[in-house]
Amino acid sequence: MTTWFITGCSTGLGRAFADAVLARGHHAVVTARDVSRVGDLAQDHPDTALPLALDVTDDEQVTAAVAAAQERFGSIDVLVNNAGYGYRAAVEEGEDDAVRRLFDTHLFGAARTIKAVLPGMRARRSGTIVNLSSIGARLSPEGSGYYAAAKAAVEALTLSLRKELAPLGITAMVVEPGAFRTDFAGRSLTQSARPIADYARTAGRRRKEHDTVHGTQSGDPAKAATALIDVVESGRAPYLLLLGNDASDAFRSALDALRDEVDTWESTSRGTDLAP
Repeated sequence: MTTWFITGCSTGLGRAFADAVLARGHHAVVTARDVSRVGDLAQDHPDTALPLALDVTDDEQVTAAVAAAQERFGSIDVLVNNAGYGYRAAVEEGEDDAVRRLFDTHLFGAARTIKAVLPGMRARRSGTIVNLSSIGARLSPEGSGYYAAAKAAVEALTLSLRKELAPLGITAMVVEPGAFRTDFAGRSLTQSARPIADYARTAGRRRKEHDTVHGTQSGDPAKAATALIDVVESGRAPYLLLLGNDASDAFRSALDALRDEVDTWESTSRGTDLAP
């Protein structure tokens, strides 16, 4: 039996992760900004679920939640940084305060929880850190520049972290989901308040009032949760785990396009060294 600490469990993939972990008989620290939204998990699993209020942008709440988890279950074996939300805006439209909140949640929020759990993992020389990203980090669609940038930053942070932790027996990995049947494109999606007409045919097409994706996504959150647990328990978690056919197809297309560009400009790239 292991202990999972999962952020953002009120809905979506976070909720699916919590359900699946508890169904397998593991301990789960299920967190949400509004703890009442995860109270039913504790009622259904009184011995193995610990519901906690947690806003990952609040240093004191992060510290308190990790301490409460360790007091209840003794240790945290798996951290899943799932808390987050979408934000759509052309780069020029992005509001400074909204963009700061986005990065504080996705990037700095993940860093806060990582730093809080690592002393215990280092002491035991074991543990797994799972950071949720998005295929958007690879594709950077118009209108999602800030969200993609936040997730790309999480991926870069995780790769460095993975290299730092590997000699200590701890694993860090990134998950890039495609489109899953959650409320990510509905309730959890925010956007700039004032669209600029010149971006109507690019970023504007992906604003909530024009988006028809919500409720039609092909990804099954329950299957994603099962896949993640299986990968973590395999003992050979990769740096990057893609979830969904759309994510796998899009990743390969983006990789091929990038390789083509590198090949096209290779002579220019290689012509910038000092002469021997």
